Amino acid sequence: MEVYENESSSERQIVVGICAMMKKSKSKPMIQILERLCKFDYIDVVIFPEEVILEEPVEKWPLCDCLISFHSKGFPLDKAVEYAKLRNPMLINDLNMQYFIQDRREVYRILQEEGIDLPRYGVLNRDPDNPEECNLVEGEDHVEVNGEVFPKPFVEKPVCAEDHNVYIYYPTSAGGGSQRLFRKIGSRSSVYSPESNVRKTGSYIYEEFMPTDGTDVKVYTVGPDYAHAEARKSPALDGKVERDSEGKEIRYPVMLTAMEKLVARKVCLAFKQTVCGFDLLRANGHSYVCDVNGFSFVKNSMKYYDDCAKVLGNMVMRELAPQLHIPWSIPMEAEDIPIVPTTSGTMMELRCVIAIIRHGDRTPKQKMKMEVRHPLFFELFKKYGGYKTGKLKLKKPKQLQEVLDIARLLLVELGQHNDCEIEEKKSKLEQLKTVLEMYGHFSGINRKVQLTYLRNGQPKASSEEEVLLPDCKKDGPSLLLVLKWGGELTPAGRVQAEELGRAFRCMYPGGQGSDFAGFPGCGLLRLHSTYRHDLKIYASDEGRVQMTAAAFAKGLLALEGELTPILVQMVKSANMNGLLDSDSDSLTDCQQKVKARLHEIMQKDQDFTQDDFQKLAPTGSPSLVNSMKVIENPVKTCDKVYALIQSLTSQIRKRLEDPKSADLQLYHSETLELMLQRWSKLERDFRMKNGRYDISKIPDIYDCIKYDSQHNASVGLEDTLELFRLSRALADIVIPQEYGINKAEKLDIAQAYCVPLMKKIYLDLQRTHEDEAVNKLHPLYSRGVMSPGRHVRTRLYFTSESHVHSLLSMFRYGGLLDEVKDQQWKQAMDYLSAVTELNYMTQIVIMLYEDNNKVREKDPSSEERFHVELHFSPGVKGCEDEENVPLGFGFRPASSENEDKKPNQGSLEDLSQDQTDDALPVTELINLQRRSPMIRNRKTGSMEVLSETSPNHSSKGCTSHRLFQSCSRQSPEIKPAGGLGSLCSGLFSASALGVSSSAPNLRDYVRTQHHHHRKPPLSPGSLPCKIELLSMPAVKRFSVSFARHPTNGFEGCSMVPSIYPLETLHNSLSLKQVEEFLSKVCESIGEAQAKTMKALSGLFDSQSQTSLYSPQQPLSSSGSEASLRPPGQPLWYGSIPSSAVSSAGPSSPTT
Repeated sequence: MEVYENESSSERQIVVGICAMMKKSKSKPMIQILERLCKFDYIDVVIFPEEVILEEPVEKWPLCDCLISFHSKGFPLDKAVEYAKLRNPMLINDLNMQYFIQDRREVYRILQEEGIDLPRYGVLNRDPDNPEECNLVEGEDHVEVNGEVFPKPFVEKPVCAEDHNVYIYYPTSAGGGSQRLFRKIGSRSSVYSPESNVRKTGSYIYEEFMPTDGTDVKVYTVGPDYAHAEARKSPALDGKVERDSEGKEIRYPVMLTAMEKLVARKVCLAFKQTVCGFDLLRANGHSYVCDVNGFSFVKNSMKYYDDCAKVLGNMVMRELAPQLHIPWSIPMEAEDIPIVPTTSGTMMELRCVIAIIRHGDRTPKQKMKMEVRHPLFFELFKKYGGYKTGKLKLKKPKQLQEVLDIARLLLVELGQHNDCEIEEKKSKLEQLKTVLEMYGHFSGINRKVQLTYLRNGQPKASSEEEVLLPDCKKDGPSLLLVLKWGGELTPAGRVQAEELGRAFRCMYPGGQGSDFAGFPGCGLLRLHSTYRHDLKIYASDEGRVQMTAAAFAKGLLALEGELTPILVQMVKSANMNGLLDSDSDSLTDCQQKVKARLHEIMQKDQDFTQDDFQKLAPTGSPSLVNSMKVIENPVKTCDKVYALIQSLTSQIRKRLEDPKSADLQLYHSETLELMLQRWSKLERDFRMKNGRYDISKIPDIYDCIKYDSQHNASVGLEDTLELFRLSRALADIVIPQEYGINKAEKLDIAQAYCVPLMKKIYLDLQRTHEDEAVNKLHPLYSRGVMSPGRHVRTRLYFTSESHVHSLLSMFRYGGLLDEVKDQQWKQAMDYLSAVTELNYMTQIVIMLYEDNNKVREKDPSSEERFHVELHFSPGVKGCEDEENVPLGFGFRPASSENEDKKPNQGSLEDLSQDQTDDALPVTELINLQRRSPMIRNRKTGSMEVLSETSPNHSSKGCTSHRLFQSCSRQSPEIKPAGGLGSLCSGLFSASALGVSSSAPNLRDYVRTQHHHHRKPPLSPGSLPCKIELLSMPAVKRFSVSFARHPTNGFEGCSMVPSIYPLETLHNSLSLKQVEEFLSKVCESIGEAQAKTMKALSGLFDSQSQTSLYSPQQPLSSSGSEASLRPPGQPLWYGSIPSSAVSSAGPSSPTT
């Protein structure tokens, strides 16, 4: 290495050489990864030019310390081997083994020696000069190779790995012929041929065909402890390459099982290829390796590019820095053991995160009820098994089509003769038809029809269900048809979920500071890819809830592409035993009584008296009391609301009559016509025939006005804010109090909803600490040792408002802690009672830590060993000002590790010293952004330091170091799109126990402009108006992302509100306390239901044999199974045996 002798050791760089064909070395993934590799202080990258590789002798090739070289078509592998002998660089991928990878026979031999499962196979070697002489006997439906029989379907692969012409032969019973696979050409990867006879020249491997679920899993390792896996549609399926809207092949995210992770490690080590791709087939509950491709990168995954560069960079530094006397210390890998600061400031190992999250922003939910008696409806009810439980949910397109056909038929009959035989009311049938015909197609998420059997007809007529055609009443059974539509997740809801998913990463190890390349929360992603993250996501069967879960997963795991594949692979549908679904139509007795009392109090035409305050708010909750003061007289307030709705509908009618605005496109493809229908229905239903108000419509009114204020403000309707204010005050009383008025009722109703979920949480916590059976290595010894037993368990439950209200009631009133004795709990209860609304994306988070010191010092079973924290966020911020928002007590204080860090990271203490608390208006913020463009200034380690300069300096300083002139990778935190919408504050509130500063928000952002910021590089000009919104510096454990609404451009101007940070309710619970509380709550309800359970155990046993979850099903199908809960027995499911509740069904390939 004489060339370096003149350089002083301080400037010595490690040179990484890239020796491959130009097509590979200049490919997009390679460029992305090398760009990141250059961020390592001491690493330089040299790409060997193709003409040098092909034409120059190896003595003239560039020098390097570390060589990344791999074979592809036309590459002179012999010369690369010669170069490696000559210069002896560190090899990332062994070169001699690459000869073996080119021969499928050698690949299979090595796999077999390593004890890796592969399909049963036989090798047929043919002498090219004498192709007739070979051990092959061909029958009609099988071949015999070397005496071993392979019945069709079987696979025929050329022995040369470069030859991609793989054929699959089908049996005559299936129609015979063969499928010919080849390298992707455009949108095809295979074609069917009628040829049934095998090829007669060349050498082949014959192997049995593995019946997979239509997907191939591609695994990409970077060293033995890291793998990224994704599935794509198997080319054998139909040969059509699935492509997304950008023309890229659709790939699905995949979770590897513990065994598959071990296989990845073995393949990587056996073939001595650090960067190595191989294919897995998942069949019959096993995983088989069917191909090893050697060096290959994942395409289009920013997260993989970051991880790959970091793993390779650390590998190179660890190996070469000591030899070259470079002052580099091995960074403590966060993934060895996930140690994080807890709220109380001590360092503990994070073991489990459980979050219960409400879905994101949705379109208004709408509902229509009608009683039907026509025989066709009864036939439909019978056809889909409605009589088993007395209830039926119809969501599938075919089923909805049948309902539409009946409605059309009845309308035709009604038109012909108007007698009482057909009792269905014309206007309701018209509405049924209109709603089902909306969108021009059925997509199961948009609509559903519920049918409930009524033995003696409709019990009592409320406002909405007036008895149909009173002159011809009939006794005898009827069906109550409930049509529900709307309630879809909006684009804003999707952004909220994805942003929250991204922010959630900062709970995990490595989430505290900014990580490599300014990608916050890398710790979790690396934890996930290094197999130490056990994640399961459950969602109820509502479309909006499932889509929220998928969008959250996309943000959490930095996945790319559409939501549907993510949903199919990652989200389990928990539509059994009421885990996350609740049958809102069958209310408990207690709920019926509560509703009746609520209606009675709200129907008084007088100001609320002291007595009313007692009756309506016995818990003395400030949020209720304040709303009652705003309302004063409930009937007068309802009068005002009614008048405002009337004014609103007349304004919309005027807009419709005006040709200029008639075709106005509203948010999420709604029209003025549809908006008018929405409001007219509320106008009709809110005021009943007798002049009284239907209080149960208040949540719907609030829902609609909240939606229109946020998304359709551009229509410019008058008095919407007043309607919003009044309906919110009414809703703040009605919504929470529907879940119980006094403590006993709240508990009773909450138990009806969420006991199955609480049992599941109990099991999640219990299982985490039972994992202890695995011997734990000391962190120092476990470096580089994959310990599949140690991991963080994450369980995410996405659900609707009812479950979130109920779960919170259980924690508040179920006796977890005593407010009198526990000051922290009292403060938390005061905070919760001041929260008015559990809005979209409300979160309840339980975190379990293990104190490793306690394990060593004391008896491992001591109570202090496990530590539980409870956190809460009321979700999305409302439309109005935040002046009256209750302040919680924050999330985490400064942990000792953070206190001695330099102030330029923008630590909390920094922010709170700056007393100027005036928030700048958004326009000023934008100006301020325009005045001070941020430019990259100098390289420090793996981070970019930014400096503020005046515009005239901005052309200087934009120099890039070493290989790349522009670092145009865009941070995933910053979405290029219009609209300064969601400023999602950090995940955790900052006013943590004694640190007085509110959550990092716009105000702090403006205030800290004079700090040096660390920021991921932005591509110049990628943001509109050259506004550069950047991620906040890492403030303690917060990642602040400024999201932009991806749909603003064409969906009308709609802001995406930000989400309140998490507040700590309690941070020093012992696991024992929590487990005792959960088991007590679950038992108390279990006893009461034991009798009911007995009677129904037969029903459950017959059902429980089948899979409880259906993770593989596409969206629309999961809701069609009839509810297990019979009418009038709403609580029986609360006492399902715990094993059934916790079971995630058979271990499917996607778990």
